[in-house]
Amino acid sequence: MAELSLRTSDHLQPRPADARQPGLPRLDVAGGTVATPSPLRPAVTLQQARPAEDEGKDAVGMATDPLSPDTTVDLDDSGATQDLWSRIRKGFTLPELDSDLVAEHRRWYTARPDYVQRMTDRGSRYLFHVVEEIERRGMPMELALLPFIESAFNPQAMSSARASGMWQFMPATGKDFRLKQNLFRDDRRDVLASTRAALDYLQRLHRMFGDWQLALAAYNWGEGNVQRAIARNQRQGLPTDYLSLSMPVETRHYVPKLYAVRQLVAQPEAYNLTLTPVDNHPYFVSVPIQRDMDVNLAARLAGLPIEEFKALNPSLNKPVILAAGTPQLLLPYDNASLFVHNLKAHKGRLASWTAWVVPRTMRPTDAAREVGMPESSLRELNHIPPKMLVKAGSTLLVPRSEQRMQDVSEVLADNAMMTLAPDVPPLRRISVKAGKRDTVASLARRYKVAPQQVAQWNKVAASATFRKGQTIAIYVPAARADSKRAVSTVASASKSKTGKKAVVVASNRVSKSESRGNRNAAGSSRNTPRSSKTKVRVASAR
Repeated sequence: MAELSLRTSDHLQPRPADARQPGLPRLDVAGGTVATPSPLRPAVTLQQARPAEDEGKDAVGMATDPLSPDTTVDLDDSGATQDLWSRIRKGFTLPELDSDLVAEHRRWYTARPDYVQRMTDRGSRYLFHVVEEIERRGMPMELALLPFIESAFNPQAMSSARASGMWQFMPATGKDFRLKQNLFRDDRRDVLASTRAALDYLQRLHRMFGDWQLALAAYNWGEGNVQRAIARNQRQGLPTDYLSLSMPVETRHYVPKLYAVRQLVAQPEAYNLTLTPVDNHPYFVSVPIQRDMDVNLAARLAGLPIEEFKALNPSLNKPVILAAGTPQLLLPYDNASLFVHNLKAHKGRLASWTAWVVPRTMRPTDAAREVGMPESSLRELNHIPPKMLVKAGSTLLVPRSEQRMQDVSEVLADNAMMTLAPDVPPLRRISVKAGKRDTVASLARRYKVAPQQVAQWNKVAASATFRKGQTIAIYVPAARADSKRAVSTVASASKSKTGKKAVVVASNRVSKSESRGNRNAAGSSRNTPRSSKTKVRVASAR
C-alpha cells in the first residue's frame, strides 16, 4: 500500500487548467470535435431544472480520450492490434534481483493459474492507460505490474488498514496527492486520478532515493522508514541497497513479488501460464457530463451491465453521479457512442436523488419525515447506524422533490460530509460519598457505567479503591439525577425538622467537554440502586 511518512511539496501543486497530457490520440465520436477538458476537471456548468423531456439534450458532451484528445484514432492501424504484453516486455528496465523470495513467489503464482487468469482479465481494462502514462513519463515498465501486487488490479479493493483502490492509497497519502475523498466519491478508486497520483509518488520516491527498488520499498513501507533503515546501516558501516536493509516481512516480500510477476509476464509459456490478450489501444474513452444522473440510468444508456459500469467508474460512493464532482465517465469506445446517442434521445428525469444539508441536529426518523422517505431507506442509503443523531450541517442523499430539483453545486459535491453523535439523554453529574469498601469497579456496577469512565471522571486508576467518605463524581442521565435530587431534598427537609443539619444540594452545570466524553457510558444506564453506605449529592444543570 502507498504510505507517506515524510511530506514534501513535490508534485502537490495542481496542474494549470490548460495542461495537456500527450500520448493517446483524439477520439471522434458521432462526428465533430471538442475542446480538451482539464485533465483534473473539465469545466462543468450547472443548470437550472428544466422539463423532464428536455434534460437529455444538454446532459453530455463529445467523447474524448482521457489522456490525449488531439490526434485522430485509426483503429485499423496494425500497431493498435498488437498485443499490449509485448509492448510491456520491451519496457522492462529494472536491474535483476537475486533473491530466493522471487522464486518463492513465482512458484506461488504458477501454482494458481486460475488466480493469475482472473487478475489479468481484470487488469485488461486498465493496463493500456497505465502503460501509456508510464511510457510518457519514461519510467520502468515493471511499474505497470504494481497493481497486480497491490490489489490484483481491483479498483474497489480495501485493505484492513483502510488503503483503497488498485494502487492502495492510505487516506492521508491520498489527500496529499489530491485524491478527493468525500461523501459522494473516493478518488483513490478513480482509475485516472489514482494512476496519476501513484506515478507522481513513485517518481518523487525515485528522486529521493535514486534507486527504484528502494523507491518501491518506500511506496510500501513509507519513505521515512526507509530513510531511517538506510541511516542505521550507514552508522554500522553496512551496505544500503534494498537487500541489505532490515525491513518488515511485508516489505521484504514486496519487491520480490513484483519481480516474480515480471518473470511470468516475460515468459508465460515457460511456466505453463496463458495471459489474457490485451489489445494495444484504449479500452475506454472519457465522456464529459453536464447534468446529475442516476448510476443505473447511465449504465443502461451505455448498454453496460452495472458491474462493468462500476468497474470503469469505481470512485462513485452513491447511486447518483454528480456532474459537479464527477464530470466525466469512462466507457468502452462503442458504448460511449451509444451513451451519447441514447442520452440525447432520453425523455424523463436523469436523477432521482439529490443532496440535502441537514438544517439542525436531528434524529434520522425526523429527517426521513422531513424529506419524505422511509427511515429505513434513509439509514441504509446514508449508512446511519442505530442510536445516532445526524448533526446540523451534515449532507444526506435524499429523493428529489419539487422543492429539491436542481443539480448539486460544486461546493457541496466536493465538500459534503456527515457527522453523527450518540443519541443519548442529557447527562448530569452527581456526587456520591464512598462507602468503606467502595472501589472503581463496585461503583461502576452500582451505577451501571463502565469502570474506565468512573476512573476517568475521578482521575484514578481503574483498579483504585476509594477512602470511606471520599466524594466521587458519577455522570447519569438527567432524568435519574432529577429523581435523586428530589429524594435528597425530601430527606433534607425531614432532617431539618429534627434539628439535624440539612443535606446540601449543589447546583452545577456539567461542562460540554465532560458530557461529550461520557455520553456512551451514561447512555446505557438504568435506575441506580441506593446503598446504605453511599450518600448522594446531586449537581443539577439549569
